[in-house]
Amino acid sequence: MRRALAAFFAMLTVAALLSTSGSALQLPSIEAAATDFRSPNAHLQEMFRAALLDTTTLAEYAPDGTAYVKTGDIPAEWLRDASAQLRPYLFFAKQDPSVRKLLRAILARMAKYIQIDPYANAFTLDYRVWEQKFELDSLAYPVTLAWSYWKTTGDTKIFTPDMEKALEDILNTMEREQDHPRDSHYTEPELADGGKGRPVAYTGMIWTGFRPSDDACYYNYLIPSEMFAVVALGDIADIERNVYRNVILARSADALRDEVQRGIQTYGLVFVPKYGYIYAYEVDGLGHAILTDDANIPSLLSAPYIGYTSKSNVYYQNTRRFLLSDDNPSFYSGRYASGIGSFHTPDHWIWPLALIMQGLTARSQTEKQDVLNELLASDPGDHLLHESFDPNDPKHFTRPNFGWPNALFSEFVMTSFEGKPEIPMGSGSDLEFRSQ
Repeated sequence: MRRALAAFFAMLTVAALLSTSGSALQLPSIEAAATDFRSPNAHLQEMFRAALLDTTTLAEYAPDGTAYVKTGDIPAEWLRDASAQLRPYLFFAKQDPSVRKLLRAILARMAKYIQIDPYANAFTLDYRVWEQKFELDSLAYPVTLAWSYWKTTGDTKIFTPDMEKALEDILNTMEREQDHPRDSHYTEPELADGGKGRPVAYTGMIWTGFRPSDDACYYNYLIPSEMFAVVALGDIADIERNVYRNVILARSADALRDEVQRGIQTYGLVFVPKYGYIYAYEVDGLGHAILTDDANIPSLLSAPYIGYTSKSNVYYQNTRRFLLSDDNPSFYSGRYASGIGSFHTPDHWIWPLALIMQGLTARSQTEKQDVLNELLASDPGDHLLHESFDPNDPKHFTRPNFGWPNALFSEFVMTSFEGKPEIPMGSGSDLEFRSQ
């Protein structure tokens, strides 16, 4: 009787979450996972259920059969955010045809977006460019989502002619931006030097105009995005070789991947006496570097999560110790939490995205639990995670509706506390020896 009542009230809770968030997509496995989630910590139970269901309230099917997912309180889809918002649903895709249908429809729309403008980072429901901020990670994210979907489900229906053209556009754009001063015509008013960006040397890495925070880069080789590009290029090579049977494009992706990887190891590592060799955040290939991190992903902190290296890699561990210390200018501490923020939001405010990433890359269960406690403490009362918050007063926060951290939180709970295996973004199998 008690179990029946508990299940009944859990269903009521889920229904309330859906009704208060507006119309939601009907995804039986997602709704069941939210309903069935149990924790002796009632606060965690409420926050997980809200987080897991959040994407169902932000996604919708379009008349053309594709699906669109807005970032939250901004009426546009970011290639990065949407990929991250759907990622936790990969855990349910193999068993649930409604989830597979949604992921295929999301990827179909992303393929169209990339063909419209590979330099744009965000689009509207009616296929207009919302922002044309060239962010390297915006090209990598849909690739890794497609690859992860394929490897998780075995379903190759996503690899349409549209997707094939999008992958070719991604590869061509990355190759062009290897030598931005010579080969690119891209400019953007927020960038230095009349929209062209500051001077850079040729390094083999890929020039990018903006960070995942949508802020302009200071030096235009953004090491976390270069790391993510290495992973995505490996995925492209795998897809081209084994699905499209295009050996030429596969070899081109492999070659570019190797060049970017050499650039990271040659220009991206900086010696700091207190920590040893650590990865810089941005470099220009001319001897300048910024040593910090940003909460938005890809970040230096996220290197193992995105599939670039292992948690035990010596350079990563050196970098992680620096990032989670007061020596990092973007690391902040307060009464309720300590973590990494962003220059995109108020000074000394922490981002839940960075806290979650600390948990996902932690090697001890104690650190994971500490991070979880800080995330629960950041709840201002709506049981949702937000863009950033004041670590001394979490009731002060930015963005009331931001889907990305809620999706990532549900992934963190499932993999770190519920025993679900992590879903890789790329094989990364031949990178480790080259990043030591």
